[in-house]
Amino acid sequence: MKKLIPLFATIASFSALSEESSGASGFSVGMAVDQQLSVVVELDSQYRFTIGNKGAAFDYILKRGSFEDDLPLSWYVGAGAWGEWDHDFGVRVPLGLSVDLPHGWDMYAQVHPELNLYKGPELQIGAAVGIKYAF
Repeated sequence: MKKLIPLFATIASFSALSEESSGASGFSVGMAVDQQLSVVVELDSQYRFTIGNKGAAFDYILKRGSFEDDLPLSWYVGAGAWGEWDHDFGVRVPLGLSVDLPHGWDMYAQVHPELNLYKGPELQIGAAVGIKYAF
């Protein structure tokens, strides 16, 4: 797990590279299937922390956009890092869709190409679905 700290710090530094902010602020928490059954905490609609039965992940959302102004559907692209409790770790690129639900709820689904860095680079693909409530 100590090997993951520099990796998470590097990914968090992507915030300095972002020139455009979504303008949204707040705190949301929910459940997801990402690192198996997981708890998700999102800050400022940009920093997503996930901890679950299989491991932990951090995603920094680089860009968000919408398809149509009248649809509650939007997309996002990010950069992240992940680590499993059995020593696997790596980086990932979350590509997702988000649906704004009534009363502060938000549902998302994403695929994330992953580069597993444990025992040499290995390309993988992962996915996640989750629901969050914004406070």
